[in-house]
Amino acid sequence: MFLGEFAHTIDTKGRLTIPAKFRGLVATGLVVTRGFDQNLMLYPMDEWEALAARIAQRPLSDIDMRSFRRRVFSGAVDLVPDRQGRVIVPPYLREFAGIDKEVVIAGMFNYLEVWSKESWTAVRASIEADTTGWADLGI
Repeated sequence: MFLGEFAHTIDTKGRLTIPAKFRGLVATGLVVTRGFDQNLMLYPMDEWEALAARIAQRPLSDIDMRSFRRRVFSGAVDLVPDRQGRVIVPPYLREFAGIDKEVVIAGMFNYLEVWSKESWTAVRASIEADTTGWADLGI
C-alpha cells in the first residue's frame, strides 16, 4: 500500500528516484501516465493491469470512454526501475505535470501521484482549507 508524501528531485536526465519504502512494490515494473490534474500517476504493473482490464470492459461506442482511453493510454509509459530505484520520466510527461526539479511523490493507496513541489503545495492547501464537501463522501 502506498502511504505518505516524499520530497524528491528529478535530475537533468529526467531520472526520478522511487522512495525506498515503495521500491519492492514496483521492482518488476510500473506504468507512469498523465494524472487527472497537473500531475502524474504511477501504477505498479499489477494495479495497471487491473485498471486496464476494467477499462477494456467498457464499450468503445461510449465517447467519454474513448476520450478517457486516449488520455490515460496515449500518455502512458512502462518502466523498470534501475538498481538505485530510479526511472526516467519522459520529457512529455514532465512537461505535462510542470515538473522541473523538485517533486513530491504522494501515496494514494494503490498508486502514487507525482507533483511539482509548487503544484502539490497549492493542492494540499486547497484540500486542507475546504473540508465541507467531505461529509457527502459517505465515509
